[in-house]
Amino acid sequence: MHLYKTSKANLLHYKSNWYRLSNDWDAVINQSNLYQDIIGEIPALEIISRAEAENYIENYLLPPIGSQEVWAAGVTYLRSRDARMEESEDTGAADCYQRVYEAERPELFFKSLPHRVAGHKQEVRIRKDSTWNVPEPELTLFINDEGNIQAYTIGNDMSSRSIEGENPLYLPQAKMYERSASLGPCLQVLEQAIPPDTVIHMTIFRGGQRMFDDSTTLSRMKRSLKELASFLFREMDFPQGCFLMTGTCVVPPNDFTLHENDVVNITIGSIGTLTNTVTVKK
Repeated sequence: MHLYKTSKANLLHYKSNWYRLSNDWDAVINQSNLYQDIIGEIPALEIISRAEAENYIENYLLPPIGSQEVWAAGVTYLRSRDARMEESEDTGAADCYQRVYEAERPELFFKSLPHRVAGHKQEVRIRKDSTWNVPEPELTLFINDEGNIQAYTIGNDMSSRSIEGENPLYLPQAKMYERSASLGPCLQVLEQAIPPDTVIHMTIFRGGQRMFDDSTTLSRMKRSLKELASFLFREMDFPQGCFLMTGTCVVPPNDFTLHENDVVNITIGSIGTLTNTVTVKK
């Protein structure tokens, strides 16, 4: 099943039918067993037409986030470790990423408050004071207030690699700024955990020309999803749950940097495709 948040109504798509959900998005998603709870609610939900639902999604879609924070995990794939080591080679900090990759404790960092998050077909930003900017496609978890993974969405963890490469302590400036995170287009709620053979695919277009195209599978991740969630909740409380980006798995080559008006498409399994256009703050 798929949950969509729009400015007109919150929607459920399940077995070819469309339903109108409660207008309280936090209450909709932050449940003890989201899949079973929604299955139990279906008989009482209002059915709407496919045309009405598609109109809402086409014209009023919002990122699938309410009051939750967005967090992120780093160096969870070998390709991400290598990229971080390459960008930090000149500063002598490359070894720290190897240590993180091999350590028991994962790298977890705060990414965004909800008002800074872009949604599907909305704009993401690159920093004017960065010379090397990339999108980072990431499976993103919705974890409820009890620390249990309940749903999945697509995340774009926009990153300023030139800033982080100067010094690892610049990570907050490289990762956290207006419209540096994107989520969408929906939340996928599964009865079982997302399968490890799920494909994560990213393309980047510039002026209609394909500049980058690559993919991998979730099975290439070194750490488990439950492991990442458990570390985040060790000493943190999230009253309405939270979102956790699980790490970069596909990385453009080192000679690539984003330009304004580039279009980034990230597709993950049956969740869908998250599309964003790149802009610069005026």
